[in-house]
Amino acid sequence: MCTHTPTCPSADSPDREAAHTIASHPERRSLLCDGSIVFDDTGELLFDGRIVAPHRPLVALA
Repeated sequence: MCTHTPTCPSADSPDREAAHTIASHPERRSLLCDGSIVFDDTGELLFDGRIVAPHRPLVALA
């Protein structure tokens, strides 16, 4: 799917969120060039239908 040089990470790789955004709806979701959809709550829907639960980073307590 990706036509970028160098190619973006695939939807199966751990760094898949580094793929370029093809289309976005601000504050809701973005379509990445690897076919994944990333939601504003950090959840993902992969091109093969798998779901990745939201994974917000924990805030360090001072």
